[in-house]
Amino acid sequence: MLPGLGWLGGRKPSGTPRPARPEGRPTLGAEGRSIEGRIIAASLTDVGCVRDGNEDSFRIVRPLDDRKDPLLAMVCDGMGGHAAGETASRLATDVIAASYRGDSDPGEALAEAVRAANRAIHEAARSNASLRGMGTTCTAVAIRDGKAWCAHVGDSRCYLIRAGDILLMTEDHSSVMAMVREGTITAQEARHHPDKNVILRALGSHAEVAVFKWPQPFVLHPGDRLVLCSDGLYDLIEDDEILGLVDGTAPQTACSSLVALARQRGAPDNVTVVILAVPEPQSASVHVTRPVPVMR
Repeated sequence: MLPGLGWLGGRKPSGTPRPARPEGRPTLGAEGRSIEGRIIAASLTDVGCVRDGNEDSFRIVRPLDDRKDPLLAMVCDGMGGHAAGETASRLATDVIAASYRGDSDPGEALAEAVRAANRAIHEAARSNASLRGMGTTCTAVAIRDGKAWCAHVGDSRCYLIRAGDILLMTEDHSSVMAMVREGTITAQEARHHPDKNVILRALGSHAEVAVFKWPQPFVLHPGDRLVLCSDGLYDLIEDDEILGLVDGTAPQTACSSLVALARQRGAPDNVTVVILAVPEPQSASVHVTRPVPVMR
């Protein structure tokens, strides 16, 4: 089972948990439905209203052949000061994009690419005193043949939007989420806890890192949307608000709306969002008629 997923008994990070609709229940390891057309990818990053620089990075790698090679998308949130955090997040996206090869086992290959990024960041910090202490979160998703794989470290997130519901697909590696799991605080209290931004796991902190990955591929359905984002977004915007702005909206428009709302609420941190939209089935063409005056 995947820990932290709403339909498997986990809790959403805020508000009252709402079960997924039966017809939209996600499944793992089953045969994928026919996905027509290419995945629509959109993205946006913003420095926010307070920070001088942007320590977030994202990357979308579009394959030449969607049937043979996976689409790769990732969001990384750097830390360690402006220069160091920006270096760590950019290095993570560069290494993952360059090293990921999902031919045989896409999930393990994605996790290994994230581990390679961890080693590169850790070594760079050891070699350069000005980068000491740098690190980054990472949430990466690969999609091929109607299935998705995810590898994750830190507190950036991946959400699934399906059939009018939003489900958290990753579990934050943070101190407050550990307290939520232990029952010390509620999920709603975690949103306003003074330690809400203290993370327990990041790329670059140690020579080796435990990478969370989905144990089986996740089957995508037509109309699904995956939302990858940094904490600068979800700290300010509730899950239901993300759902309302993304569901049924053009992905790039949704990205712009989410970032605009975060900025409207002060955006003390950098804000980054990537949306991957599975196309809806093509409906049969309908001939439209119009009234024509009849000569009498």
